[in-house]
Amino acid sequence: MIPGEIEFDGPDIVINEGKPVTVLNVKNVGDRPVQVGSHYHFAEVNDCLLFFSEDNQPLERSAARGLRLHIAAGTAKRFECNTDYDIELVPLAGNRVVPGLRGETAGPVDGHTEAVNDGTESGAER
Repeated sequence: MIPGEIEFDGPDIVINEGKPVTVLNVKNVGDRPVQVGSHYHFAEVNDCLLFFSEDNQPLERSAARGLRLHIAAGTAKRFECNTDYDIELVPLAGNRVVPGLRGETAGPVDGHTEAVNDGTESGAER
């Protein structure tokens, strides 16, 4: 056993059961790793994370509007520099209101028509 490891005795725990899953390819083009928490509104992550479709087409950040990582609550995903990741996203639950963070949504994610910053001002290329 690894110190701090938790071993569960019983059936596997299923998270986000029944929620639709969106798959994106994400690349960190920055010069340092980026870590994103389980319930962070993925459309507002660091500008160094660029989004691509499964067929490698660039996507705008609005592709992740209203979505969060499909990982266990309280955990995080680390995106290393110059590395691609296929990630799964699920819809935010509850009232679906995103206050604060980077201020790009600052309210309800449903019916919000303004575009989320697509990160192109960083000059980053894949």
